[in-house]
Amino acid sequence: MDKPIYIEVLETIVKNLVNNPDHVKITRSLDELGVLLKIKVHPQDMGLLIGRRGVIINAIKTIMKAIGLKNHARINIKVEEPEPITGIKTKTEEIIEELKEQK
Repeated sequence: MDKPIYIEVLETIVKNLVNNPDHVKITRSLDELGVLLKIKVHPQDMGLLIGRRGVIINAIKTIMKAIGLKNHARINIKVEEPEPITGIKTKTEEIIEELKEQK
């Protein structure tokens, strides 16, 4: 089954913004408000997708709403919370552990 054009456009935009395009996943569901597109990206790419003060994701939402108007569909975008990265310690965590060991 072919993807609707609005999913292809969204996928192209998001994959070209992030550093890990293989982790981009877009799911579509229908609800009483129209079409809901959920975007899931690698946790390290959240900042790139949202942008400073949300300007990137707001621009994406504007583009998608315009595409929806042309295709007679109300399109809503939701960015899913990424699952936390486990097993990777930050520098701060490493320093705290070293200080605990020194006591």
